[in-house]
Amino acid sequence: MEPAQLWDELGPALLKALDSYRAGLADVGILRKPDLSVVTDADLAIEALIVERISGFDPGAGIIAEESGNRAGWAGHDEVPERVWVVDPIDGTAAFLQPEEVDFCSVVCLLERGEPVDALVVAPELGVGRQPLVLTASGAAGTATVNGRPARPSLDRPPTWRVSATRSAGIEPAPFEPMLADAGYELRTRTTSQTIDMIRTAVDLSDVAADPRCYDLFVRARQKIWDGVAGLCFGAVTGLASADRAGRRRTPLGVELLTHPEPRFDSVVMGRPETVDRFLRLSR
Repeated sequence: MEPAQLWDELGPALLKALDSYRAGLADVGILRKPDLSVVTDADLAIEALIVERISGFDPGAGIIAEESGNRAGWAGHDEVPERVWVVDPIDGTAAFLQPEEVDFCSVVCLLERGEPVDALVVAPELGVGRQPLVLTASGAAGTATVNGRPARPSLDRPPTWRVSATRSAGIEPAPFEPMLADAGYELRTRTTSQTIDMIRTAVDLSDVAADPRCYDLFVRARQKIWDGVAGLCFGAVTGLASADRAGRRRTPLGVELLTHPEPRFDSVVMGRPETVDRFLRLSR
C-alpha cells in the first residue's frame, strides 16, 4: 500500500488525539529527559498511536521514534534497510504546553534506502483562526499538499531574505550569524518546531497560516533526525537544495547514522539553491 493510505487514516486520528490533550493541558504529566528537554504523557501516547498504526500498515519495517528509540532491529548491520519510518510525536512540545502557542506538530517520515520519500505533518492549530493544517510530501509524485490541496512551493515566490538559523538556548551564536545579517538577511535563531520552520522554507504558507513568515534558508547544527527528515522531504519535492556545512549532499542517510542510539545530523543546510550556495561561500 502507498503511504497516502496510511496518511488518510493517521491524519484524523492525530488531530483527534492532539485536540484532546490540548483541551486538558492542566492534567498532562510532564517529565524531564536526561538532556533536560521536556516529555509529556501526550508525547508518549501519541507516539504509541503512530507506532501501532505503522506496524499494522508495514509489518516488519524499521521504526525510529523520538521517545521509544530505535526499533529498526538491525543495529550492527552494514547496509541501510529498505524502509524505515521516523516518528516525532510532538515536535515543539514546549509550545504544545502553552495554550497561546500554535507552532507544534506530529511528524512521520518514510525513508527508502536512506532517502526521505514521504512525509506527514499534522499541525492542529497552525492555520488561520487556529485551524488545522495537515501537510504531506510525496517523492514519487513530486508534490506537497496542505489540507489535500497542492501546496505552493517557496520557489514560486520572490525571496524573503529571512533565515531560520536555529540553535538551542544557551548555545553561543555561530560565526555565520553576523555574516548573514551583514549580507542583509533577517535571522530567526529560536524555534519550538524545527519541522515547521523547514516547511516554511519549502512551502509558502502565507495564505493558510496565521503566521505568514517564510524563509529562504534553514540552518541547524546537531539536528536530531526526527526533527529534520520530514523537512528534508518537503525540501526535496519542492526543488530546494540541502547539504551539510561542508557542502556535501545531506541525503541519503547512512547506516552509521540510522543505527546510532540518538541519531543526529552534524549539520543541515536547506533552502533556495542560490541561497544555500551563498551561505556556504559566506561560512567558509
